[in-house]
Amino acid sequence: MFSLRHRPRTTATVLVAALLATMTGSTATATAATAAPAAATPTAAATAAAATAAAAATATSTAAAAAMATTAAMAAAAATAADDGPTDGPTDGLAAHYPLTETAGTVARDASGNGRDAAVLGDATPAGADGLQLGGANGHVKLPDHLLRDLTEVSVSLEVRIAPDQATPYFIWGLGNSSGTSGNGYLFTTGNAYRTSIATGNWSTEQTTTAGRDLARGVWKTLTYTLADGTAVLYEDGVEVARKTGVTTTPAMIGNGSTTANHIGRSVYSGDRHLKGAVRDFRLYDRALTAAEAHELGFVPVEEKARRDLAALDLGDLSAVTANLTLPTTGPYGSVITWRSSDPRHVTDQGAVTRPAPGARPATVTLTATAADQTRGFTVTVKPELTDRQKVAEAAAALTVWNPEDIRGNITLPTTGLHGAEVTWKTTKKKVITETGEVTRPAHGKRPEHVVLLAVVASGKRKAVRVFPVTVTPLPQEQAYEGYLFGYFTGEGSATGEQVHFAASRGNDALKWDELNNGKPVLTSSLGDKGVRDPFIIRSPEGDKFYLIATDLKIHGNGNWDLVQRNGSRHIEVWESTDLVTWSQQRHVRVSPETAGNTWAPEAYYDESIGAYVVFWASKLYTADDPQHTGNTYNKMLYATTRDFRTFTEPKVWVDPGYSVIDSTVIKHGAEYYRFTKDERNNTSSTPCSKFILAEKSTQLRDTSYDFVADCIGKGSINQGEGPTVFKSNTEDRWYLFIDEFGGRGYVPFETTDLASGQWQLATGYELPSRPRHGTVLPVTKAELDRVRAAYP
Repeated sequence: MFSLRHRPRTTATVLVAALLATMTGSTATATAATAAPAAATPTAAATAAAATAAAAATATSTAAAAAMATTAAMAAAAATAADDGPTDGPTDGLAAHYPLTETAGTVARDASGNGRDAAVLGDATPAGADGLQLGGANGHVKLPDHLLRDLTEVSVSLEVRIAPDQATPYFIWGLGNSSGTSGNGYLFTTGNAYRTSIATGNWSTEQTTTAGRDLARGVWKTLTYTLADGTAVLYEDGVEVARKTGVTTTPAMIGNGSTTANHIGRSVYSGDRHLKGAVRDFRLYDRALTAAEAHELGFVPVEEKARRDLAALDLGDLSAVTANLTLPTTGPYGSVITWRSSDPRHVTDQGAVTRPAPGARPATVTLTATAADQTRGFTVTVKPELTDRQKVAEAAAALTVWNPEDIRGNITLPTTGLHGAEVTWKTTKKKVITETGEVTRPAHGKRPEHVVLLAVVASGKRKAVRVFPVTVTPLPQEQAYEGYLFGYFTGEGSATGEQVHFAASRGNDALKWDELNNGKPVLTSSLGDKGVRDPFIIRSPEGDKFYLIATDLKIHGNGNWDLVQRNGSRHIEVWESTDLVTWSQQRHVRVSPETAGNTWAPEAYYDESIGAYVVFWASKLYTADDPQHTGNTYNKMLYATTRDFRTFTEPKVWVDPGYSVIDSTVIKHGAEYYRFTKDERNNTSSTPCSKFILAEKSTQLRDTSYDFVADCIGKGSINQGEGPTVFKSNTEDRWYLFIDEFGGRGYVPFETTDLASGQWQLATGYELPSRPRHGTVLPVTKAELDRVRAAYP
């Protein structure tokens, strides 16, 4: 039998009939009243509403009673709709059942009768029918140990509402074991690519059943997983969304029946995020539920889906609209949503906005959303177009000259501002800063130069002026390089591995290294995916400014390599420093287009011909008519230019040989740029150099057709390689190429005395940090080397 919350319209109809019968005193009173439980069991609120209306009907006139009965029925229906508590559901084989509808306390009662109560911990707050509220910091339910013992079949079901700002990766629930910071045999569900996996060890042993898309957030969902006879089935709201055959792991195999890391809202990987949102009605069965039983647990009727989808609509702030609106045509529960505007002149049914003329009054428009036979209205206020006076004022206010008190290189002076305003620049010292932002710094030992930049902002016949006083810092004293700084990450195998680690060379010996900061991260990401890989450090051409850029990606815990190349980050993470010790706040900067599925391994090289840095990275690019990135494509190298690692040009394709390539790095020698890139193809007899490094050269950094130098670099000495980083010896004509033997030792050093030959030999006698992964080696002065060693013992 379905729960009442799934049948609000039926319940309302029954209550109205009962109230009308009571009001008229007909024999239908008993009939309707006794018929109600057969359709559904009213909630306490619904029963109370009906009783109140019945009493009122007896004491008042027929008309008044009818009105009160209608009101009571609406209240009852509303109360019923709000009662989103657990369903009754099947009980056969129920090993544990936690409704999670307590209103207080730290105990989650087991309603199965098996006496397996659980503990509510951390920032978890009981909220009755609204379920257990999880704050996302450390709240979770600690379930009893050994829940999977002797289970050759299993079903797990629960209701969850994932918070819109849920950080990844995360488990909704997990049953298994932890070993150190990693999982070691487990069964879990996550909303990322909505999937359930069973594993005998860590993530590499997972057998996954996935819907291939993220679970909707901010709405209640019923998730059910069944496994029996090697077939796993995944349900969403009672409907099958994925199936996997050939599953060879059973629950009883996990820990040989011993599981001590059983949780709701917490992962078995210590570096993963806790669940933020709400949970209720967690059920564990010792058998596989049938499709009909899974349907019973989670099915939501069409009318209820429509109600929930309309309730979930969020169009943002509609009080001062200036741009087109995105009007969803489907909801998270699958309802088709249509829209109607009360004033298509200013907002069309599709959300296109036409603002009133400058100086006119704002337009007020009602947008009505319809799903099934239900509606919801939104009031939209459309601001009039700005006058030219307003445009130039706002555009001038929005302009920024970064680090005005300490200019150390060319700066970005935009020629177009907010609202399309034109911007022209004037300078009081053209020999120090030109009107297009080229900077000539005073010589070492000279005084700083103080310059005033004037931005003239124009729109139509209106103009505004913004004044920027800036200071240009003298050049640093030239010093010889007497050591190296190594920035890297250590892999996804630990909670802190995907952060920035440093090591320092022992003087000018490029093969002998000491880990800094006791092997702990020096920089930790707090933005984006909150993991950083492939850190790259570049020194400015003037020598006294450094930029560290990195991939925004976290795989630790339950990474999905396909997913992060379809719907991964389009940003890079940026820090800057003038001393390699004090770093700026992290910047999360988007560089890739909407069509990109990932942004991997950003590096940079200064191009003197344009006075800017060329930043390059790998992305899979999908077609514009595939916004969900479901098609097939491959990684290409893209590039953009920047002067300040804040403002980037539109990216262009740099390397596209017709197959997947990643991880380019560049070094210049003489008039030639040498580029090293990973061939990302699968290794076959026809592609013997795939998964190794290709070397090319060109006299133009941004050339899209480099000349071949060598391929298969690293083959024979390492099993496979990626993430090359190349640098020159501080003391001789010798170059080093560190290649990341992924899945193996991490970085392995190679060397050559002839960069143009393409011949690299495996170095000997090296002492690298423990398992360094894709990063960069930067030549540094003695003062810089001493400073980082002192700062990070």
